Amino acid sequence: MADPAELDPHRDDVQHEPRVGISAVLRELGADHPGITASKLRFLEDKGLVHPARTASGYRKFSRADIERLRRILELQRDRYLPLKVIRERLDADGDPRDGDHRRAPEPAGPASVPTASAPPAYSLRELAARTGAGIPLVRELVSYGLIREQNGVFDTHALAITRAAHALTAHGLEPRHLRPFKAAADRELGLVERAVAPLTSRRDAASRARAVERAQEISGLCLTIHTSLVRSEIAALQERAAVEN
Repeated sequence: MADPAELDPHRDDVQHEPRVGISAVLRELGADHPGITASKLRFLEDKGLVHPARTASGYRKFSRADIERLRRILELQRDRYLPLKVIRERLDADGDPRDGDHRRAPEPAGPASVPTASAPPAYSLRELAARTGAGIPLVRELVSYGLIREQNGVFDTHALAITRAAHALTAHGLEPRHLRPFKAAADRELGLVERAVAPLTSRRDAASRARAVERAQEISGLCLTIHTSLVRSEIAALQERAAVEN
């Protein structure tokens, strides 16, 4: 039976712009975020990060602005490891331009279609070296020390950020071999995360797996906060000691 909201063009949840159901949202976001599930979308709604419209029969309907907001949320989780509370505050505070405007003018009439999501950025070894200014030898050193990984012949945005930072550090006399402790520390933190989410990952239901991913991202963000604060605290102490000596 057709969804009543799709038959009545005067309902508030469909009259302003085309809206789609969860399955269409999953198809669009799944290209960049393979682990996305319906349970994850419901969880994000429960946490107040997205507010899809509801039909009279209770079906969720997502606007283009909703989808772009979800895409931004997932990117911040994946690339920045931010907790959901921080993501919500950031999007609500700065009005992220990718959120769109729920009150924009109607789109042209016609069958609603969901554009194909663009593939995530990927760089060959030469492209990575050129974009970062690091040069091929430095990129190969980073690979040899396990600081970046090549997958299916390309590097991702994480490799781009690491390479760019590593190249900047060479100006301070720090070479890739000096950065190995960062890899070791990251591996130890990953062990902590895996141990914390093990009770959820051992379950087979989709809801538990979705909660495991969410919990892993939140824990990793907290670990990153502790790491950053510890380093900055020691630097502040170093500055204080230098000031006293002078």
